[in-house]
Amino acid sequence: MPGKHVFNYDLDLSMNRANGTVTFDESGTITSSINGEVLLTLSADNMTELSVSGGVGCGFLYATMKDESEVLICRFTMSVLKAAGEFCKVVNYYINSKEFPKSEEKHKLVCEKCGRPFAEGISVCLFCYDQMGVLKRALMLLKPFAPKMITAQLFLTLSQILYLLVPLFSRMLIDDHLRTQTGTAMQVIILAGAMFLARGLGELIYIISSRVYNKCSILYSNHLRVLAYEKIQKLSLNSLAKRTPGDLIRRVMEDTGTVRNFISDAGRWAIEQMIVFVVVLIILLVTNWRLTLLVFLPVPLVAFALSRFRGFIRLRYEKQWRKNSKAHSILHDIIRGIRTVKSFGKEEMEIEKFAKATRELAQVSSDNEALWSLLFPTLLFFTGIGEFLILYFGGRSVLGGGLTLGVLIQFTMYIGYIYGPLRWLVSFPRWLADATTSMVKLFEIIDEEPEIIAVENPKNVPLEGKITFENVTFGYKSYEPVLKGIDIEIKPGEMIGLVGRSGAGKSTIINLLLRLYDPNQGRITINGVDIREISPEYLHENIGVVFQDTFLFHGTLYDNIAYGKEGATPEQVIAAAKIANAHDFIMQTSDGYNTIIGENGYTLSGGERQRIAIARAIIKNPSILILDEATSSLDVETESIIQESLDRIVKGRTTIAIAHRLSTLKNADRLFVIDGGKIAEYGTHFELLKKKGIYYNLVMAQRKTSKIAEPVEV
Repeated sequence: MPGKHVFNYDLDLSMNRANGTVTFDESGTITSSINGEVLLTLSADNMTELSVSGGVGCGFLYATMKDESEVLICRFTMSVLKAAGEFCKVVNYYINSKEFPKSEEKHKLVCEKCGRPFAEGISVCLFCYDQMGVLKRALMLLKPFAPKMITAQLFLTLSQILYLLVPLFSRMLIDDHLRTQTGTAMQVIILAGAMFLARGLGELIYIISSRVYNKCSILYSNHLRVLAYEKIQKLSLNSLAKRTPGDLIRRVMEDTGTVRNFISDAGRWAIEQMIVFVVVLIILLVTNWRLTLLVFLPVPLVAFALSRFRGFIRLRYEKQWRKNSKAHSILHDIIRGIRTVKSFGKEEMEIEKFAKATRELAQVSSDNEALWSLLFPTLLFFTGIGEFLILYFGGRSVLGGGLTLGVLIQFTMYIGYIYGPLRWLVSFPRWLADATTSMVKLFEIIDEEPEIIAVENPKNVPLEGKITFENVTFGYKSYEPVLKGIDIEIKPGEMIGLVGRSGAGKSTIINLLLRLYDPNQGRITINGVDIREISPEYLHENIGVVFQDTFLFHGTLYDNIAYGKEGATPEQVIAAAKIANAHDFIMQTSDGYNTIIGENGYTLSGGERQRIAIARAIIKNPSILILDEATSSLDVETESIIQESLDRIVKGRTTIAIAHRLSTLKNADRLFVIDGGKIAEYGTHFELLKKKGIYYNLVMAQRKTSKIAEPVEV
């Protein structure tokens, strides 16, 4: 909601259920209302703090005024406690800074329509979404495959029509030949052959249509999978951080499979069953309309039961999806961190954690199946009442001479074609609930707007390395700034160092330069061009990065180095490895550059992984180089080897370095000390030591923790 922040609460002051809202607008006014009736209005300018207090089964939102009085604004259940805390942060940011933070829709925690909290990692309300609208959208994505699927559907319908000829031939055989005993053996053979031919041809056509339909559904599933994966690649780190890797993997792989199964099974049978239902209904009405009415006697009862259980079934399968997603996330984390698990001897603990998650999933799945095993046979029983009525009244009519035996047999055979769609309709809510739950989670990913938007006509000018931060303010939430008014100018070819305590904002500066995030205020320029006007692809092509947490892909050493530059030649890969001091150890491996290193390079030492990462960063010969703790957690000998390669590659490149060991930044042209999101000091290593400020204290603290204290150079 532009210009407003809204908190939805669910209790009135008397602890009764209510639909209430607290709004905070740009004028600094806080308004509390229930069902549109304003109960309270306060000005944040007269407040010192907005706070949340937890009670027994409920929470309270209090305003502390400048006269030290407290005003109770609202009560709420603990389900919206987190949303209340976020709302307090927004108002308190305004109280302290007098700046109104922009409304951040992506951080909504509850549904505006029903007030329920969103499930973790999902920004769509699973109670309020339009189930039919989601299904319609999924069907719209079938357009590229529609011609083949329509053809397959026509073949499927044709096969069913051929099946429908069998009861007609049976009636003719019984009434016209067997009952009257006037038929010849040849006539009986012809009718039996016609029945066999209709059935056999129907099966053949069914096989052909199934193969075509299944192929199209697989391609459709792959299309959804690619759409979701492409969108994940384009989402910001902030968006991805809200979800676990296991959750994302499940959406891309399993949810697309669920949708595919629904389209290929329930979808195609829906059309076929409706066509067959109409055709058979017409035949039965023409044959005997009174008996036909008896067939539909239990239908209203079944339809009523389905309408009552539809929403409940949907919620049950949504819960099963969440439990499944949780189990996947735990499994993904355990496997990815298996070395840490084993090194700490936590195998049994992790086994129990995963076992607990799977037990919860098994319990929910078992409960759902138990419910369905009760509901499904019950509804089937009621749909089958019509069969007993047909047999009773139809049998009496045959005995009384009002109906022939052949017609009754035809009727009983066609009942299966009538009750088949009805029984299919009984199962449909279950399939629909399962499929639409997966669809809504897929579309939530696909529909999410990327925070980093590329301009249509980028200014991809040569990036010579002049970087300027102009009054840059940034927070992962605008009301919680990490950086405040950063001004830095870096000359082409200059090396600067960023130092400061953990959490000061050093890595955030690098993330902004890489445009993994955009500043809330101010701008960053390279050669005078705002990086928001440069295409992200071109920007990243000209910036080389070596992170502290080196990630290598499963594959060869060659592939991991060549990853840094598309179309890299063997000569370029080897040259980059030599510059990074990696060539010698690579040649000592079993297969040289073709050595398989395993997931994340687990067969390599930390120093070897770091050198591969350096080679990967410099193979594209970037004009700007970022070193984020590139030599941390290494022994002295390995650090010296890597430092030697770094000293070689930084020459002639604009370099920004973050280092845990401050001694490695002695040769930087300038150092910027970040403290509390601001630049507290800057200068050379020796200039900052002479000031005896924050940098001096950091150096001295680091020296005290070293085994051998070195004299401080001033």
